[in-house]
Amino acid sequence: MLNRRKFSRSLVGSAALLALPAVRAQGERILLAQSAPFSGPAAQLGIQFHNGAKLFFDQLNAQGGIHRKPVELVKLDDGYEPDRCAENTRKLLADDPVALFAYVGTPTSLAALPLATAAKTPFYAPFTGAMGLREPFNRYAFHLRASYNDETALIVNQLVQLGRHKIAVFHQNDAYGKAGLDGVTLALAAHNSKPAGTATVERNSVEVAAAVKTLVALRPDAIVQIGAYKACAAFIKAAKAAGYGGTFYNVSFVGTQALADELGKDGLGVVVSQVMPSPYNPARAIAREYVEASKKAGGENVPNFSSMEGYLAAKVLADALRRGPARITRDSVVASLEGLGQQAYGGFNVTFSGNDHVASKFVELSMLTGDGRVRT
Repeated sequence: MLNRRKFSRSLVGSAALLALPAVRAQGERILLAQSAPFSGPAAQLGIQFHNGAKLFFDQLNAQGGIHRKPVELVKLDDGYEPDRCAENTRKLLADDPVALFAYVGTPTSLAALPLATAAKTPFYAPFTGAMGLREPFNRYAFHLRASYNDETALIVNQLVQLGRHKIAVFHQNDAYGKAGLDGVTLALAAHNSKPAGTATVERNSVEVAAAVKTLVALRPDAIVQIGAYKACAAFIKAAKAAGYGGTFYNVSFVGTQALADELGKDGLGVVVSQVMPSPYNPARAIAREYVEASKKAGGENVPNFSSMEGYLAAKVLADALRRGPARITRDSVVASLEGLGQQAYGGFNVTFSGNDHVASKFVELSMLTGDGRVRT
């Protein structure tokens, strides 16, 4: 399991992830650092994202790394709690990484980004679509995925086209939940409407009874959920048991495969917006590449959307660094990413520039089948 190794405060133990010597000077490696949930109710989000990134970096290092230097990805568990994430970030920055990589979550990323900015360290590919991390423009923040505004706009537009105008929102009671609620509200305003009702759940909690009672009583056509997989699954099961017969929509952060696993047959018909190409559809070359790499690596590398995002985050960063100078520093990472321009990665298009650090607006919808699978 990924959590079987304990990382020391100095993080040297993380070198074991890539079978590297325990101590290296920064000049002999390319050090990336990640804080994410590897325990608790949101653990699968961190585990799956990290698996995908490690999958790519393992392949890359086997081929000689970047400029003949191995990429080393160290990680610390924050349990999806902002205070722990901030403390982790201070520790990680002290080890002098060239970038903070793939943090997971809005509240945790909001706690970390000011620290990264103060340290003039790139904050790359956070697993969040919150506008508060994108606006105002930050020289050190780079986003691979589309925003929650993009996702919720697609969800609301589809519901309106289907004639379902009474839309309620179940959301996490924190910055992530508010970001998603703001997106739904903005999208509904474009149709001269507003949420039919809202209800909340606390972060890292599955206490949903009050929220279920509130929203089921409103009899909405659909409920948009802005939460992590444990709470959203608990809500869906309880709402169905209470007689709710409408549809459930989730944004990508929920953790699609983890949600499907939690729900089982209760997942039938649940919709999830996606910001990455489907790993289950071989039509795109990047999906074929990722799935083949997962099969070859075996073990915990089971294809899913969260792991796919980690794989692509690693691939895009490696491409940018490969095009840049051999001496990789924090400043050179910023310059290399901004200099990437428009690139296509097997069906996933990316654009970075000096004044635009949001690489993609790709969004599509998927649906759970009720037997643990995802249809796109």
